[in-house]
Amino acid sequence: MANKLFEKYDREHITDDILQKASQLFSKNYGVWGKEAAKVIGPFAKEGSPVKMSKDRLRTQCLPSSADCSYVRVLVDGHLAGNVFACRWTYKDKVVCWITQLVVDRDYRERGLALGLLQELKQDNDGIYGLASSHAAACLAATKAFGNGIAAVKLDYIREHGEAIINVSPVSYINDAKPTGNLFNPEAADGTVSCVNTSFFVDHTEPLEALEGIREEMDWPLGELIDGHEFLVIVEARRRARSKFRSKSLSPAA
Repeated sequence: MANKLFEKYDREHITDDILQKASQLFSKNYGVWGKEAAKVIGPFAKEGSPVKMSKDRLRTQCLPSSADCSYVRVLVDGHLAGNVFACRWTYKDKVVCWITQLVVDRDYRERGLALGLLQELKQDNDGIYGLASSHAAACLAATKAFGNGIAAVKLDYIREHGEAIINVSPVSYINDAKPTGNLFNPEAADGTVSCVNTSFFVDHTEPLEALEGIREEMDWPLGELIDGHEFLVIVEARRRARSKFRSKSLSPAA
């Protein structure tokens, strides 16, 4: 049986070496640029080329100085198999924990690692969890880790609070994102329900194939996924459940 070790770090303990390995994990496993990427983002985002991120860009985007940030990674037999970044801020006296990046190595998917990473990330004072992702599997993992599954997602809560939560985010790319879909615009006719326009034109071939498989097994409440958009998931926190995996904390409280 493989040995799984989850490690949690606060911002002050996230070294350049940790970020370098995280950036390599992202660049090798996130996906490729879509057809409109070069036109909207720049010539470097050539269609079909890997979406890459340097450690410096990763620090700027996922670890803004104005937010309380956390990082969790999982090592499987010593190999970096996945990681998650999160930032926290306050909305109406509640702590919002927002997933800014979740990546699992392709060779280690469908083993419950994403769920384990998200469970290790949780803190007792978290009141709201949020995620913007084009990957339906990430949405499934988040709603299971933080709530009672995708079927229990409260769309009315997202409609009422989603835009306001995003507007007070200290994370620039989240703050710039525009909520879209039928929840926010009843006249939307493209099949979207709960999405954000991030203008991140990653190729959706793989995410749409995964979404099709999920829809064969369950109802999907978040609607369609269109280019430049990501699904928007927001759930209220429930009581923390203890992880069944061995964990090592790298925070000062360890």
